[in-house]
Amino acid sequence: MTEIVSPITGSVWKILAGVEAPIAEGETILILESMKMEIRVKCPHSGKLVEIRVNEGDSILEDDVVAVIQ
Repeated sequence: MTEIVSPITGSVWKILAGVEAPIAEGETILILESMKMEIRVKCPHSGKLVEIRVNEGDSILEDDVVAVIQ
């Protein structure tokens, strides 16, 4: 299992990937918003997205776990 962490403090603007779906390396899992900038959180390797730990609109901190890949 690989935990995907937020690279910044901000809010979850949009979740693009679905739980239990296969996901490819480099595919965007979700988009964060911070200081009017959009930051894409991408998958580091191919696998299956087993958990998303945030919801759209959530405020998160840098290094918070946002998703888990198997």
